[in-house]
Amino acid sequence: MNEVLCQLHDRKSVRAYEDRPVEPEIKRAVLEAAIQAPTAGNMALYTILDITDPEIKGLLAKSCDDQPFIAKAPMVLIFCADYRRWYDVFCRYVEDVRKPDIGDLFLAEADALIAAQNAVVAAQSMGLGSCYIGDITENYEYHKRLLKLPKYVVPAAMLCFGYPTVQQRNRPKPPRHLVEALVHENGYDLDKAAQMPRMLGFQQGKSGEVLEDYIRRFCQRKWNSDFSVEMSRSCTEMVQDWCER
Repeated sequence: MNEVLCQLHDRKSVRAYEDRPVEPEIKRAVLEAAIQAPTAGNMALYTILDITDPEIKGLLAKSCDDQPFIAKAPMVLIFCADYRRWYDVFCRYVEDVRKPDIGDLFLAEADALIAAQNAVVAAQSMGLGSCYIGDITENYEYHKRLLKLPKYVVPAAMLCFGYPTVQQRNRPKPPRHLVEALVHENGYDLDKAAQMPRMLGFQQGKSGEVLEDYIRRFCQRKWNSDFSVEMSRSCTEMVQDWCER
């Protein structure tokens, strides 16, 4: 494999970092790489919040499902879907401008997440570990106040970065699914999708009652969890706030 493919295959979530800062030139390189990401119409429908205040990091660690490592992360970036800049410009120069709607939110979310993944890949190539924090989409009302987000700006993803500890570097990456399990040719294949238990068995190395127990426990830990319910509530509020006229 070439170097880019090796980096993609090696990358894993890192939640423990060495006690040293990310050099300014490395941070700048990560940010520059993020902004090189594909974007709808070259509009860059996102804003990146560089969280440097230790107090705000601590508050985010608590509001994002009590994860203390967030407060200790040397570099924290929040990627926000942002249609505010373009809407303000349009209103300044165009007489009749529609208000941003749910389709614009989805487009801006995609822009923000693509930029975030560019940052992840760039960081990996320079020896930085990273971890996505999806919990930033919970507690929408609180995060909106904490981060001073105006209308038409919402958090899409948070990323923590830092140099991984030796334990984190040596920790095996969790196995991913096979290409054959996730790629459907020319349309969605319900029969292939129905093979999910078999796919999980292969991925996890489990079968029979052990696999069934794993699925039940995973459902309770993820799908039926309090944070999953809160995420849905919060995202509903986010959409309503964005689309409110």
